[in-house]
This record gives sequence, C-alpha cells and structure tokens, in this order.
Amino acid sequence: MPQFNHVNSADYALIALYFGIVIFVGWYSSRKNQNTDDYFKGGGKIPWFLAGVSNWVSGFSAFMFVAAAGFTYRYGLGAVVVFTSATWAYLIGAFYFASRWRRARINSPLEFLTRRYSSSTTYFYSVTAVVPQIVLIGQGLYILCIFVATALGFASEQHVVLGYTLSGLELTMIVVGIVMIVYTVIGGLWAAVLSDAVQGVIILVTTVIIMPVTFRHLGGGEGIAAGFSRLWHEAPAGYFGLNGQPGQPLFLLCYGINVLLGYNVAWWQVQRYQSVPDERSARKMALLCAGLSFVGPLLWILPMMGARVLFPNIAEIWPQFAAPEEASFVSLALLLLPHGMIGFVVAAILSATLGQASDGFNWLAATTTRDIYVPLRKRLGLPLASENHQMRVAQLTMLVIGVLGIVAALYIAKTGGAFNFGLKYYSLTAPGFMMPVLLGMIYRKTPWWSGMAASIAAFVAAFGLLALDLFPDHAYERNILSATIVSTAVFFFSALFYRADDPRSAECRRFDADLRTPVPVDPNVPIGGLRDYQMLSVVSVLLGVVLCACVALPSSALAPPAINLVAGGLLFVIGALLWRASRPPKTQI
Repeated sequence: MPQFNHVNSADYALIALYFGIVIFVGWYSSRKNQNTDDYFKGGGKIPWFLAGVSNWVSGFSAFMFVAAAGFTYRYGLGAVVVFTSATWAYLIGAFYFASRWRRARINSPLEFLTRRYSSSTTYFYSVTAVVPQIVLIGQGLYILCIFVATALGFASEQHVVLGYTLSGLELTMIVVGIVMIVYTVIGGLWAAVLSDAVQGVIILVTTVIIMPVTFRHLGGGEGIAAGFSRLWHEAPAGYFGLNGQPGQPLFLLCYGINVLLGYNVAWWQVQRYQSVPDERSARKMALLCAGLSFVGPLLWILPMMGARVLFPNIAEIWPQFAAPEEASFVSLALLLLPHGMIGFVVAAILSATLGQASDGFNWLAATTTRDIYVPLRKRLGLPLASENHQMRVAQLTMLVIGVLGIVAALYIAKTGGAFNFGLKYYSLTAPGFMMPVLLGMIYRKTPWWSGMAASIAAFVAAFGLLALDLFPDHAYERNILSATIVSTAVFFFSALFYRADDPRSAECRRFDADLRTPVPVDPNVPIGGLRDYQMLSVVSVLLGVVLCACVALPSSALAPPAINLVAGGLLFVIGALLWRASRPPKTQI
C-alpha cells in the first residue's frame, strides 16, 4: 500500500489563503462595476489575454481532474483525442463565431434569441433553461467536493452544525458553495475573469510540476527518460492506441458535436466574446484558447497514464470509490508532492470548478435580470428599473441560484453515480438548448417560432427514446444524435414558412444585417487590465513566497521539499511576466 502524505495544517493554511485571495478578487472586482454592462460583460473592456485564460480555465473543473483522469487511466493515449478536441472547436470559433458574436450587438446571452427569433423564444429559454443549469451547477459542486473531502480525509466523518448532523462531504459542499456565492455576487464577470486568471496560474504550475515528478519516480532513480521507457514497456496491451470509447467512431462523432456546441454557442462562451473590446480581440482570445487546449491536456494526460503503472490495483487503495481509477490524480499528488504543494493541488481543483460554476451564475443572473425581470416590469406598467436596481436584482438572483445549487448538490449526493448522471443529463438537455442557437447563427431565414420548434423537437426525441429505453448501452450517443438530427430537420423544415415581409421577421432582418457589418472600434473606450496584471503579479509572488517557506516542512523521500522551491520559482517567473505585461505601451512620437 503506498505511503501517502496526508493533508496537514500547512496544507489547510494554503487552502485558506486561496479562499482569502478569491474573496479579495471579488472585492477588488466590485470596484469596476459602475453599471450592469460592467457587471455582466466587463463593459467590453477586458483584455483578450485575460479573457482567453479565463475562458480556457472555465473549461476545466473537478470533472477533468477526477472523471477525465479515470478515463485516461482506463483507456490510455486515446484520451488525447478526446481531451484535446476543444482545440479544433476553438479554431472554428476564431474564424467564424468570434466575429459574429461581437457583431450580434447584444448585452446578455439570451438577447440573441430575441433578435434572431422572438421575445417569446427568450421567455421559453429563460423558463426552461434555469432549472437544468442549477442542477449542473449542483452536480459540478458535488463532484468537486467528492475530491476535496476525500483528499482532506473527512468525507466519512459526521459533524453537528446548528442541531443538524452533516457528513464531511455535505459540510464541504455547503462551505465551498458559500465561498463561490460570495465572490461571484460581489464581483460579477470581472470577478469571474480575474479569479479564473488566478486559477490559471495555479493549474499551470500544478500540472507542470506533476508530470516530471511522476516520471522521475517511474524511472526509479534513473531519470525521467527511464520513466517513459517503463511506461512504454509495462502499460497494458493497446494502451497507446485507440481502444474503448476513444476507438468508437460513433462516440467520437457525438463527442465532437458536444464540443462544437459547448465551445462556440454555450452562453458562457458568448459572454466571453462580448467581454472583449472588438472582433480582433475576440479572434485572438479564441486562438489563445485553441493553443492552451492542445498543450494543457498533455501536461496531465501523461501523468495519468503513468498512474496506471504506479497503481495497477488502484481499487485496493480506494475501495470506497465506485470508480477507483478516478482517484488516480489525487493518488499521484498525495504520493509524490510535499506538504504545501498538496494544499496547492487541492486549491487547483477548487479553483477550476469554482470558475466554471461562477460563469453559470453570471449568465443565469444576466438572463433573469435583463430577459425576464426588466421586460416583466415593463409589461406590468412599472417604472423602468435603474442600473443600480438591476444590479441589486442580479446579485440577489446569484444568491438564490447559489443556494439552490447547494441544495441540488446535497440531493445528488444521495442518489450516487454523479458522473454517469452528469453524462446522461448533459446529453439529454444540452443539444435541445444549443442546437437552435448554432443553427440560428448560421442560417437566418426561418420564422420567429423555429427556435422553439427545434428545441422542443430535440427534447421530445431524446426523452422519447429514453422512455422507450432504446439502445440503453449507447445512451449518450442515442441522446446526442437523436436530438441533433431531429432539431436540425425541424429547423430547416420551418424555413418553408419563412416570410420576409412578416412584421415579426423585421428584427431578424436587422440582426442579419448586423452580422454582416463589422463593429467599429471606439477609440474613446479605455481598455482595462493593466492594473489587473499588477494585482495578479502580486498574487503570484505571494503564493511563491508561501511555497518557498514550505520547504522547511517535514516531507518524505518520494516528495522532497525542493519541489516547493521549484514551484515557488515558477510563480516568481509568472509574477515577473505579469508585471511586465502591466506596463503601458510606449507612445509613438
């Protein structure tokens, strides 16, 4: 049985420091919010580099470090095909969707539906999409806290709080959920972007460190190259080819559809495109994400493959897990990283999922405030809500959504099988909501009701086949393909009923003209970010100092304290680069 380094007080202190930094970022960001434009989309002033890092980090979550790690442990190198697929999706975004989302001239994601289809479509989406998104936030929180509570060693403990008996897992979900609510409610999109940048630093350093120490240990004192050689010779047969799901063309096709939708027309993605100053910045942001999505996964996929050799019988180590291979990443961290860095890894997992959930909070609040609350006041004959009033409504909405997300996480925890639940749940709901967005952006000569018709058709197809229990062994592929094919067929069939002279098509015609017209760059709009780079630089250096101080902590032979020095040095370098980026460009005389 491996001798793991259990979390100690120093690791807890580092985790607490991260929570403090996240809340500070929320407070720092709140000073930027002068109106709802700033709160929901950063006023269109966020630098493309910060927006790109934030966008990329938002695609990470505990799912990547837990479920994706287990997927890699099982199937080997084929995981590269799956988890680098966001690269080509972002490239499509850079050369097609980036400019069009900037030209859409919208202030909230669902405003697209009003312009492209009708206000009725917006209400339809607003009402039907809120509950599924809250469930997804809760599911992400649950997955995160499975990892955190287990890594900290109190998942099975019982705690009495205010007269209620809670398990360690339940208490973790409540505490983490509260922190997530606080910093998102205070700071809006600026908080999400800047905290994502902090998370990007943590994830980068962690993944850069975990790969060499894994293969150094595999090499048994003969070097990293010997570790790669051992992996090559001791890995199971077929581990370096396409086997299992990565070797099934139908699965790859459906996963490709999933990626195309998620990285181009998901609402959090739309919001990022709206947050940068112009089309060129949107394109550069997408290209940056494409590069990071290719290089980043390789840094953690290779160590997970090494875990297959280091822990060939991982079920004996983690018998309490339904899928023990999903603990491969945490196993590597607890075995090969010293105290300090262990807390750093837990903070990385926390940061990744918190960033993803905060994006969900933000667009749900934007939708509820601008697409439901404000129009409803108008219909009721009430005065137009002021900017300050709308911001307070948005913050209250985020608070309610966050509480409901925690409740959903507590409920999912009682059902078991969160990963299978998440996979099937996404395949049932996502195509129905996102296919009309994709199709409506590409082709714009369909009637005002076509978006709702395509969405309803997708849900009927997916849930109908589920009810009939057809193809149960391929439920994911069944749901994705049926919803995609049926919604596409209904959408283009509706084009037969399109009439350009219909008054209800007038806004769509204006929208079509806007998509063909580049947005002029306003030289009077200042671009934010230089002081933000300075703040991130200070945070990086602070974390570096803390890790260097951890070199004095006792450690094991497998996890020498020098690793903390290396990580601290990397943070100093990142801090220096960020400080250099904060310098204003020299003016030409």
